[in-house]
Amino acid sequence: MNAMTMNPTRRVPVDLLEEITSLKESGEPFAVATVVRTVSLTAAKAGAKAIIRRDGSMSAGWIGGGCARAAVLKAVRASLADGKSRLISVQPGDALQEHGVAPGEIKEGVEFSRNTCPSQGTMDVFVEPMLPKPELLICGATPVAVALADLGRRLGYLVSVAAPAEEHVKFDAIDVAIADYDLSCLMPAERYIVVATQGRGDEAALAAALSTPARHVAFVGSHRKATALRQSLVPKGIAAEKLAALYSPAGLDIGAVTPEEIALSILAEIIEHRRRGARTTTTDTTA
Repeated sequence: MNAMTMNPTRRVPVDLLEEITSLKESGEPFAVATVVRTVSLTAAKAGAKAIIRRDGSMSAGWIGGGCARAAVLKAVRASLADGKSRLISVQPGDALQEHGVAPGEIKEGVEFSRNTCPSQGTMDVFVEPMLPKPELLICGATPVAVALADLGRRLGYLVSVAAPAEEHVKFDAIDVAIADYDLSCLMPAERYIVVATQGRGDEAALAAALSTPARHVAFVGSHRKATALRQSLVPKGIAAEKLAALYSPAGLDIGAVTPEEIALSILAEIIEHRRRGARTTTTDTTA
């Protein structure tokens, strides 16, 4: 009978923990791969960990050689794409046949892969994606903007506010404060932008928002106001597809009236966009 090696109490090296902290602070997505079970001969044993970055490089730790690497990297890419953890089992061909599974098959939550190395051991690896918080970037310091910042933080977003510097005091707590609407130095991120200037710098804020890579840009205002702004931004070189993708009025139609209710409707729309994908029709250009 094959020997099984398990060591759940094995300590994580300090340098690996430091690397995790550093990557989280930088906002770079990565994955932690942990060997949770081995059977027979394997290079790494249970408890071994490695940090794998988006480009496939292993920046800290170790989980063995090339026998499991391809399967782990495939799982890492998938996990970073959909945000879901995975449990993969790399087994020799006869073990896969014994379990009645084929390479690439998923059964009871386990993804199986074939081990082609001479050692013919089995290694189960848990892959956990570490994704940065999605960013909610709010342009403006209106009551709706303040309500958005408060609710966005409670929903787990990294909250950035772009507004005149003297108006930042209106917010209880924000993660990133940007003076006026200069968004040119933003780092790449999963970003959702809401322009809630409501008559105070609408055009400048919207032009900046539409010139910034984002998954979603919404404008708090009427159809008529949004149409006028779109027309005014055409001569400024804003791409037509960017203008067409603008969500306005921002938020799902739930009959919202107060700033807090409007903020709720806007974040509900962002959540729908994030979890289900963009709607087929994202704009209404009627006057």
